[in-house]
Amino acid sequence: MLLVLTTLPNIQEAESLAEMLVTAKLAACVQILPPMTSVYVWEGKLQKESEHLLLIKTLPEKYDEVEAFIAANHSYDVPEIVAIDAARVSAKYLGWLSGNIV
Repeated sequence: MLLVLTTLPNIQEAESLAEMLVTAKLAACVQILPPMTSVYVWEGKLQKESEHLLLIKTLPEKYDEVEAFIAANHSYDVPEIVAIDAARVSAKYLGWLSGNIV
């Protein structure tokens, strides 16, 4: 299993991207976390913005497609796209996840 993280500026965009990923069968599940504050530098200026974090559950072999899909459907010029390999996943959950990704 692969967990892909990305952030979006508002709940509407977060829900839209989550629904598109699941409908496209690139992810079995996408969790949208409540608003958080991100602090970062963009174009030389310190920024402090509210964002929603998406936890995208997919398979390692789908990473390239997920990355391209996020990049094509994201409102940011440089969206955060970070993947974390899950070292251990229950067999039942992995079976469910695999059955929901094409």
